[in-house]
Amino acid sequence: MMAETAAVYTHGHHESVLRSHRWRTAENSAAYVIERVRPGVSLLDVGCGPGTITADLAALAAPGQVTAVDSAAEVLEAARQVATERGLDNVAFEVADVHALRFADDSFDVVHAHQVLQHIADPVQALREMRRVCGPGGVVAARDADFAAMAWYPEVPGMQEWLSLYHRVARANGGEPDAGRRLLSWARQAGFRDVTCTTATWCYATPEERAWWGGLWADRIVSSDFARLAVSGGHATEQDLRRLSAAWRDWAGADDGWFTVLHGEILCEV
Repeated sequence: MMAETAAVYTHGHHESVLRSHRWRTAENSAAYVIERVRPGVSLLDVGCGPGTITADLAALAAPGQVTAVDSAAEVLEAARQVATERGLDNVAFEVADVHALRFADDSFDVVHAHQVLQHIADPVQALREMRRVCGPGGVVAARDADFAAMAWYPEVPGMQEWLSLYHRVARANGGEPDAGRRLLSWARQAGFRDVTCTTATWCYATPEERAWWGGLWADRIVSSDFARLAVSGGHATEQDLRRLSAAWRDWAGADDGWFTVLHGEILCEV
């Protein structure tokens, strides 16, 4: 994620986090912008993480050039590997801060950010920068989850406590976990006037989906940067985290378990 100003990326890049990020594709995470990614366009992917969405977008944009940036140098190595494995030669990677991009005005046709604005210190400034580097006739696209809008069944004891804890930790780190509902407001504050808003969901309900989603969150709660920040910030004890991890495994083991993640999406015309 992109933040050198004040926010801290709550999840970090533990394997349990990257397990989730590597599952993401343009189809399941950026469908709302795909039709704007035509052959020959130049594209900036902000907060690219391990690069699976980037690679999909680069394949659509070829022979156009794609630039992928992230604030974490180590995760860019994983993204480079994905591009290499897919035989993509139109992607460049570099460390950057979305609050102050090094690129000239009007450098790109499409500027895209997936699950970035919820983690950074100043999402309005980030959108201003994304707007600055996007040329006339281009589009700035952003998609973020809204944690308060997540829903699940059954009501396993501990799951609501997990959500409350996540809100506390994320906000203490300078982020806004309920970003999805705020995207339009942030875009308008950044100077955009022509904004199309949509929503999309991820849903996990099959035994395989529950095992994967519940398992990665159960691991993340006790092993990732989230766990370290929760304890060091005084938001939870290690015993609390083990209990919440077990709650996620209980949910994943429920035969009628269901979980949905709601995302806000904006397409901002430049």
